[in-house]
Amino acid sequence: MTHSLAALATEQSDPRYSGIDTLPTEEIARLMNAADAAVPAAVGRAVPAISAAIDAIAARMTDGGRLLYVGAGTSGRLAVLDASECPPTFGTHPDLVQGIIAGGEAALVRSVEGAEDDAEAGAAVIRDKHVGPLDSVVGISASGRAPYVVAAVEQARRLGALTVGLACNTGSPLARAADHAVEVIVGPEVVTGSTRLKAGTAQKLVLNMISTITMIRSGRTYGNFMVDVVASNSKLVDRAARIVSEITGAQVLRAREVLESAGRDVKTAVVMIERGVGADDARALLAAHGNRLGPALHSA
Repeated sequence: MTHSLAALATEQSDPRYSGIDTLPTEEIARLMNAADAAVPAAVGRAVPAISAAIDAIAARMTDGGRLLYVGAGTSGRLAVLDASECPPTFGTHPDLVQGIIAGGEAALVRSVEGAEDDAEAGAAVIRDKHVGPLDSVVGISASGRAPYVVAAVEQARRLGALTVGLACNTGSPLARAADHAVEVIVGPEVVTGSTRLKAGTAQKLVLNMISTITMIRSGRTYGNFMVDVVASNSKLVDRAARIVSEITGAQVLRAREVLESAGRDVKTAVVMIERGVGADDARALLAAHGNRLGPALHSA
């Protein structure tokens, strides 16, 4: 295991950074910035694989499935971060997109030693979540070898779920375990082996794509507007009113008044203004079109 880990791209030492401990702060910062600038290109090379995975996830979600991310360490924290942003941004139920981290919630703020090596725990969490054929499970591991993550993906696949393996090395056990392999090769880190750096940035970018595009495919945006935003504070109420105003052309004050009468639901407010109906009729019209704003606005 030690020998095979040493051969991974994410574990290599880059000679360009061998003397960083002797450099001025600004020079180190510029080196890190230059290294980070290569990450989007690496993600870009994986876009075909990412897109295929997203289409498969969105198809299952349309049929009632969930999206579960599984990771360990930094990868697990990124999983939980991305999942936790879906309810306020896209109005989803917390169960729809879930982030699972090896070691449980305690591992979000403090390393739980050995958690990523517990393969049985990875399989068990998938069973405990009652994962089934409609669900999608995305395993995330920079090395592509974390036993917890690999076992979770293997268990999900046995249960008929769609599986995706997101790694930053080629030919990993995680990639082999999954239906869809997404390999984003970012190379050695500025600090050797510290995959919270480029690898972590790459994973965050890919997770942004997976959740955002899946929600777009699910009708939770209208154009580039987050029309399912949960207006739960003053900033978000203001944003929601501006969204209603921009879509309908109504003055912001008018948009805000209608938004309040719509229970702060952007889609309902837009339909009320555009179709000239009350809140109940607007909700019924949306329901008749799968809660998708475009069809509700443009139907006969």
